[in-house]
Amino acid sequence: MTKLHLTPADDIGKILENLAGPATICLAPGVYRQKIHIKADNVTIRGAGRETCVITHGDFARAPHPDGRDRGTFRTETVLITGDGVRMENLTIENDAGCPEVNGQAVALYVHSKNFYGENLGIKSMQDTLFLSPLPDDLVARYRGVLPDEKLYREGAGIAVFSGCVVFGSIDFVFGGARALFSGCEFVSLKDERGQGFVAAPSHPLAEETGFVFNDCLFSSDGVDMGTVFLARPWRDFGKCAFIDCEIKEHINPCLFDKWGDTERDKTARFLYASLTSDFPLDPAPWAKKMTEEEKKLLLSPFDGFL
Repeated sequence: MTKLHLTPADDIGKILENLAGPATICLAPGVYRQKIHIKADNVTIRGAGRETCVITHGDFARAPHPDGRDRGTFRTETVLITGDGVRMENLTIENDAGCPEVNGQAVALYVHSKNFYGENLGIKSMQDTLFLSPLPDDLVARYRGVLPDEKLYREGAGIAVFSGCVVFGSIDFVFGGARALFSGCEFVSLKDERGQGFVAAPSHPLAEETGFVFNDCLFSSDGVDMGTVFLARPWRDFGKCAFIDCEIKEHINPCLFDKWGDTERDKTARFLYASLTSDFPLDPAPWAKKMTEEEKKLLLSPFDGFL
């Protein structure tokens, strides 16, 4: 197994271009202002600490791209993962573009991997912080010839697991169509001048039976007004997410879920909840479903071994 020790002076992207797994890269404390792409399978990126080791960049959707188009959401990421069996731990991944009202979306981490594990990560941006592929089918068609194939296509389903991570954002800051577990994570809503916020924006196809699962998570905020943030809204029909044994603070709207504007996605969205705690009365949207204990166990079963 290859093992490398790197500092902020090293070009991680260039090193990764020629790296074959299995491999472990240990990052010294510091700020790594780089865009990186992990293509190899079975690579571990291990930082010196979530507060002291930061990979950051600042691309944003409305910035011009060399091809003459706007960069768009899916070319803004600081870290892109297309290798399978990748693990990242003890560091922060950030997109520091800021000002989403002007700059638009800015992805920090883009996971297009069959199996990914993140532990003790900070994942920071404003709008569209964390994307978990696959893309919705209509966007695959739209971006054919714009995005590389490695972002558009993937054979087979996969699992992404995040344990003890802290994710920051304002609008749709966890989005996509992956099967993913967030266990013991914190989601920090940031102030957005547009006045509303949304944590999750799932786009799962109907065939995906698990979706995003938030288990034993905390939903907190930094300077956000009371009742102005929703736990989730469906980015596409059939988007699925579940919130189990979670604690929510008063920035979350009591109805918890939004149907996405004037759409009728409340008729197809698969939003579930159970055992939520708060210091204020909850009044969940009537189209969301409260789970039984048996349903909770069934939904968590694909992640046995990670809890």
